[in-house]
Amino acid sequence: MERPVTEADLTFDHVPETDQSFENALAKARDGDRLTVDDAIELFTTGTDGEGIDRKRKDRVLEAADHRRAEQVGEEVTFVANLNNNVTTACNVGCLFCNFKDAAHTFESEAEIETAGFTKTPAESREIVADAVDRGIYEVTSVSGLHPAFALDDEHRDILDDHPNPKAVNYKPPERYDTSPGTYTEQVSAMSVDGVHVHSMTPEEAYHARRGTDWSYEEVYRRLQDAGLDTVPGTAAEILVEEVREVICPGKISTDGWLEAMEAAANVGLGMTATIMYGHVENEAHRAMHLQRIRDLQDRTGNITEFVPLSFIHQNTPLFEHDVVSGGASRHEDELMIAVSRLFLDNIDHIQASWVKYGDEQGLKMLSCGADDYMGTILSEEITKRAGGGYGEFRSFADYVEMISSIGRVPVERSTDYETRRVIDPDEPPFGPRLGPKADGTPLLTTEERDARVTPADD
Repeated sequence: MERPVTEADLTFDHVPETDQSFENALAKARDGDRLTVDDAIELFTTGTDGEGIDRKRKDRVLEAADHRRAEQVGEEVTFVANLNNNVTTACNVGCLFCNFKDAAHTFESEAEIETAGFTKTPAESREIVADAVDRGIYEVTSVSGLHPAFALDDEHRDILDDHPNPKAVNYKPPERYDTSPGTYTEQVSAMSVDGVHVHSMTPEEAYHARRGTDWSYEEVYRRLQDAGLDTVPGTAAEILVEEVREVICPGKISTDGWLEAMEAAANVGLGMTATIMYGHVENEAHRAMHLQRIRDLQDRTGNITEFVPLSFIHQNTPLFEHDVVSGGASRHEDELMIAVSRLFLDNIDHIQASWVKYGDEQGLKMLSCGADDYMGTILSEEITKRAGGGYGEFRSFADYVEMISSIGRVPVERSTDYETRRVIDPDEPPFGPRLGPKADGTPLLTTEERDARVTPADD
């Protein structure tokens, strides 16, 4: 039996070595010059002329990024009233960084073991979102596992039912399962309640939604847009370098496929975000190459509203359990990831700090490293929690106002696309959303409901 790959076995063609110097790279960043991959490597490493992160140099990078943030977007810190409604944990892809998924075969009616996961029908999704809209949220984010019974729409279902080799396209009919997820268009339509903004259908999900056909990504996203899709989350990006993807997610959409899908979403008029998931097997060269591919995509489309660095949560993931990684990114690496993103991505205005990944204290620190957005209320967050994250699953408007004001910044409620903003006065409670169709400033949850939601993630 072949021995599994471990951390000690990993070698890459792309390594953090440059002919640039840290001082030159920092000078370019301070002057606002467009940075190269080599510049980014020098900033990420605080100089390839030495080992480890030099804290004094790191502080200079953070200072440059914070100055750029102030020039670019000012002192506002934005957040959104949103809900996460992930439809299913059933998945067959087997990404080694993920512990959100549950093996799809365990969801089948004839399975010998009971699944630990969940699948929601479109009707259940609609009920969940409608309740949240009644409370005042106005964005629903939905990212789900690749359930074999999922089809784009009824036409796609017919194609998959008639496919000569359904196993080759990872398809099983919904009758095989206790609960059917319906189709992607049904789920999007169900979640499109009372004008709520539907943020869903990653490139990976779009890939799943066209399998077994010759449909373009434009066709897929056009049908989803007709069903009520508003914007696309640029997750499933991980690291957009194939030699990294071959280690952490060999069955997932390729770098070129991800970029093709994102450009197609932009072509049909859908706004989108972009992400990086770092702190696993990749090195600083891979991070820099990823940033360049995101910047190039934005040059072509102009549709990316924000960039979201996601620090790898290693606990409970196969990468950690199989000794492929020994941990995640350090706090120094987290800070530099935010800072270099701000300095490198000169065509994306907003950099998000994820309190789900970093926690409150470190998340606030990121707001002085180049970030200007602080996520949203979320109401539910299963993905990071199942991977071992321990920072809860809800933030109230009162939490946001208190935290943002404590660092001398301005709390601002925003829409998903950042086009609508409401500055919040810390001296005028109660604090609740006002931008949504039913938002009237009432806090999203009662004190009792809030206390019940913020129990530690591993309880």
